[in-house]
Amino acid sequence: IQMGLAENQLCFDMVEQWMNNNPSASICTSQGARGFKDIAIFQDYHGLPEFRNAVAKFMGKVRGERVKFNPDRIVMAGGATGAHETVAFCLADPGDAFLIPTPYYPGFDRDLRWRTGVQLVPIECQSSNNFKLRIEDLESAYDMAKLNNVRVKGLLLTNPSNPLGTILDGNTLRSIVSFTNDNNIHLICDEIYSATVFDKPDYVSVAEVVDEYLNNANDDGEGDDGNSNGPRPTLNLDLIHIVYSLSKDMGFPGFRVGIIYSYNDVVVSCARKMSSFGLVSTQTQHLIGSMLSDDDFVDEFIAANRRRLAERHRAFTGGLAEVGIRCLKTSNAGLFVWMDLRRLLKEQSVEAETALWRVIINEVKLNVSPGSSFHCSEPGWFRVC
Repeated sequence: IQMGLAENQLCFDMVEQWMNNNPSASICTSQGARGFKDIAIFQDYHGLPEFRNAVAKFMGKVRGERVKFNPDRIVMAGGATGAHETVAFCLADPGDAFLIPTPYYPGFDRDLRWRTGVQLVPIECQSSNNFKLRIEDLESAYDMAKLNNVRVKGLLLTNPSNPLGTILDGNTLRSIVSFTNDNNIHLICDEIYSATVFDKPDYVSVAEVVDEYLNNANDDGEGDDGNSNGPRPTLNLDLIHIVYSLSKDMGFPGFRVGIIYSYNDVVVSCARKMSSFGLVSTQTQHLIGSMLSDDDFVDEFIAANRRRLAERHRAFTGGLAEVGIRCLKTSNAGLFVWMDLRRLLKEQSVEAETALWRVIINEVKLNVSPGSSFHCSEPGWFRVC
């Protein structure tokens, strides 16, 4: 049974129904064929306006309408894979490094490093703290990298986390933004699972932190008693970037819809030039733009996706609990659980974890992913999709 692939198929019935009800959204149907010529010819590398507008609106809806996104800052890429590599090329030179909390998505070793020459410096997080990123651990990793003469250009976060299925609380995220700002390094937030948050606490995007800063910067700086609160801290928006896609939230990995959203005009311009090497086809843009412009469908899809994820998560973790297997309790997002099998290891080592994984694969016939593949520092954890 394939449980090693983070693929969201829970709401395909809704998508198929929408397609049946809106055949003109595709140029490959008799109803949409009249628009074939207009879509098939060369288009602006910025992307179809209706596509960028619809994606920007969808990103806002996913975040509870608490923040709006500017369509002119949206840059296309070939999935989140292409988006991450493009951002890495824009921000770093070969030999430069990005900090990244563990455990992390193993594809980053490919996406950010293979062709860019960039290094990844791990920030080790522990199960005793539910793998939560602590500012002191971030500071320690940054200082150690500098001692080793490693030039740190930024911090990469996945929020919600793959493989943990956890989210960063607002206060932690604000502290992280302050840290990267104070040290003049970039913050890249991978938010590709932002519509998969199915339980409290609510999700907080880095875009909301940016909006808070902008709103505070625009007020008069006075408290309720009329006294000045002093100068506002300066936030360099050029250091903040978001990577998004429709692969997880909508379940469309085959469409290769990756998005770079940067507050840095130079990065937007550079990434847009580079995007010509990995554009989203105009046929896909046309279809996605039509679908995400349907407000009623989007609202129903987001709500149903979260409800079905919650039901699946509750059923699966409940079944594991019946046989004495625990999962990370703080998980409330993603398409997976972070399963604790440490008590089944013959010894606390990566070799013992690998041996147990081979039993699960070869005898139980269940494909799950061992924690060591996510650079987890503690053997015995497994990601189950």
